[in-house]
Amino acid sequence: MDNTFADNNQIEMVSSFSELVNTDFHGNNNALCWYRSLHGDFEEIVSKLQLKENVTEISIEDLLELELTESGSAAREVILNDLQALTDFGALPSLNLLKSYERDEEFDFISTDVYSYHVDRSPVSTDTFLCTYYGAASDILPNDQAMQKILIPEIREKLKELHNGTEEEFEAFLKEYYFDLHYSPKPNAKPVNLGLGHLWRLTVDHPDQEVLPCIHRAPVENDGEYRLLLIC
Repeated sequence: MDNTFADNNQIEMVSSFSELVNTDFHGNNNALCWYRSLHGDFEEIVSKLQLKENVTEISIEDLLELELTESGSAAREVILNDLQALTDFGALPSLNLLKSYERDEEFDFISTDVYSYHVDRSPVSTDTFLCTYYGAASDILPNDQAMQKILIPEIREKLKELHNGTEEEFEAFLKEYYFDLHYSPKPNAKPVNLGLGHLWRLTVDHPDQEVLPCIHRAPVENDGEYRLLLIC
């Protein structure tokens, strides 16, 4: 087992899907990892899928139509099993073929795209599940190694210049445009890369959550390489 994960009190390791969805978060733990060494040729699947947009959702039908080798078929079976398990659990999984996400270039002093460290927010009790089968994998960051961008004085002042109103209205403005969800790593922060093939469950920001939301980011893609990502 990878000591990068096992020795990190932010991460709890599990050994099955059932354990992944039924284990409670506690203390500093806000990421659960079903650590897996997957068999199969996921690169073959990526090479035979058609990218229609920079982020293309792949359906089960798309997967089933692919003519694959035995190794490619084994990889497809893994993906189909993950999609089915999450669907049976009540989640709405999406399989995405990714060239790149849209960049936020509106402001030069704060980024709010998925390449920025951020937390997910939900009005209902839920979690984020993700697995990278191929390509660059996401990173997470311990909460004590990050600072909310809106608390950085120079960023906060520039945001205030965009908003004319009371302090209460300003706080609402920060939430409305999701500025409050984004974080900057502190000096000497040590992100954890989530690796390939492992199925993760990350906490989100919602009223019933008893632990802090998990800070994470999408990776910069490797040159000339697509990502194959399951997320919900």
